[in-house]
Amino acid sequence: MIQERLEEAFQYFGWVRIPDILHQHAEEAAEQNIAYTAFLDKLLQEEMTEKRSRFVQMRTRMAHLPFQKSLETFDFSFQPSIDEKRIKDLATLRFVEHQENLIFLGPPGVGKSHLAVALAYEALRRRYTVYFVTAHDLVQSLQLAHQNHTIKQRMRTYTKPDLLIIDEIGYRKMDDTAAHFFFQIVSERYEKGSIILTSNKSFGGWGEIFGDSVLATAILDRLLHHSSTINIKGESYRIKEKKKAGFFKPEPAEEAEATE
Repeated sequence: MIQERLEEAFQYFGWVRIPDILHQHAEEAAEQNIAYTAFLDKLLQEEMTEKRSRFVQMRTRMAHLPFQKSLETFDFSFQPSIDEKRIKDLATLRFVEHQENLIFLGPPGVGKSHLAVALAYEALRRRYTVYFVTAHDLVQSLQLAHQNHTIKQRMRTYTKPDLLIIDEIGYRKMDDTAAHFFFQIVSERYEKGSIILTSNKSFGGWGEIFGDSVLATAILDRLLHHSSTINIKGESYRIKEKKKAGFFKPEPAEEAEATE
C-alpha cells in the first residue's frame, strides 16, 4: 500500500528523479542515521536538479541552437582582440535583462557564432526564452510565410523570445520583402527584447545587405541605441586547425627562403 501511494504521489507531483533514488537514499539514511529533514532535502535537491536539466534540454531544442558551445571552451588566447572580461560581463546577461542588443562583427571563422551560442546557453540556464536563426534561414522563412499568408504567425516566432540570435548577417543580400520584415522584427523588439547579431560586414556595408541605405540606417538606429558591439580581428579558427593538420604548406620558394 505504501509503495502504491508513493507511486501515485510521484505521478501527481510529476517527480521524475525521486522514484529512481528513493530506496537507495532511504537505505543510506537508515545506515548513517541521517535526519529526516536532511534525507528529504537531498531527495528534493536531486529532483530540482533533474527538473532544471530537463527544462534546459527542452528549451534548447525549442531554441534551434546549431551546436553546443560554452564560454569555457572559447580560446581567448587565439583571439587577443577580444576582451575576456567584457565577454564574461556579458555572460551575466544584464543586457538581456535590460532588453539591450549585442553585435559581433568580424571576418568568418573568428568565433562570432561560438560566442553568440554560448551566451544563448547561459540565457537558457537562466530560464530566458531563446531562438536562433541564420540570416539565410530567416530570409527564406519570411519569404515563404509572406507567400503563404502566414507572416503574422512567423513574425511572432522572432518577436516573442527574450533573446533572438540572428547569425551570419551579410553573406547574402536581402530582397525588398525580407528587408522590410527584418525592419519590422527589429522595430517590434526595440526596448522589448534583446537581439544578438553576428556579421562579417561593418555597419558601413549594411546598406548593401538591405538594398537600401535609408532602411539600413533605420535598422541600425534601433539596433545600436541600446547595444554593445564587439569587433573581432584575427585568423579563422578553422584555418588554424587546417594548418595544424598540415593542409596549408609553404610554397617551395618560401621553404627555400626559410633555409637560407
